[in-house]
Amino acid sequence: MKKIIVFGGAGFLGSHVADALTAEGYEVTIFDINESNHLQPNQRFVRGDITDQKQIAQAIVGHDVVYNFAGIADIDEAAENPVKTITTNILGNTNVLEACRMQEIKRYVFASTIYVYSSSGSFYRSSKQACELIIEEYNRKYGLDFTILRYGSLYGPRASEKNSMHNFILQALNNGKIVRQGDGNELRDYIHVYDASQLSVKILSEEFRNQHVILSGQQKIKIKDLLLMIKEMLNNKVELEFREQDHSSHHYNITPFEFAPKLAKKITGYTHVDLGQGILDLMNTLYKEKHVGQDQDLNIR
Repeated sequence: MKKIIVFGGAGFLGSHVADALTAEGYEVTIFDINESNHLQPNQRFVRGDITDQKQIAQAIVGHDVVYNFAGIADIDEAAENPVKTITTNILGNTNVLEACRMQEIKRYVFASTIYVYSSSGSFYRSSKQACELIIEEYNRKYGLDFTILRYGSLYGPRASEKNSMHNFILQALNNGKIVRQGDGNELRDYIHVYDASQLSVKILSEEFRNQHVILSGQQKIKIKDLLLMIKEMLNNKVELEFREQDHSSHHYNITPFEFAPKLAKKITGYTHVDLGQGILDLMNTLYKEKHVGQDQDLNIR
């Protein structure tokens, strides 16, 4: 049985990947600066900070594979905090890589983003680009095998209010109105976190050793069509308001892709969570969280 440590394993995506790894029979350790609200009885938890080299070195001992989801993952937060972003994302990633080198880890799996193809994304994008280059250099110089996962727009349970889908549904449920900057023609590839986590385990196969892999949705959708879908699920009792986009926005509109010579494989599952069903399930989850103690489903059609 392989022993795997998941840095950032208490967070949205990291916790789901940790669960998927456990379900596949791996022995999982979660390393995070925050306590995990989703820790399973057969998972081990270590509290620590990826900017602390000593804590990382101690935690990695005895493991075979390392996943790194730790760091600042919100684009707007990263844009407002460049020093913190560089320290946490780039230096933190390098600290983990160095510990992996010392412990002769068999595979380093890094959570990157499709924003690496874009000029959008501000310091979040540039920090991920830097991390990818450093990982590749560790492979060339020290032979540390890796898999870099470039995620698209994730949604599903356990996300924070900073997650766009989470935010849209909360606005609809709490205010009866969704306000969105932009005209709604922005395109996104939403992928349910369940699908992303399953695929994040599948990449441990030999096929994806030292590869860059895209994990995004199977079809694009315009934001305005997504919001209309949410509105219809709530019996058309939700008002939609599109406001002029803030020119300081760090998000892409139609595509994150710009010409670049470095390509990646895209991996999809044989089955996937349908976008409409995924939204519906998340809507019910958030509704129940809002009405704690009321065991009833949202009356939607």
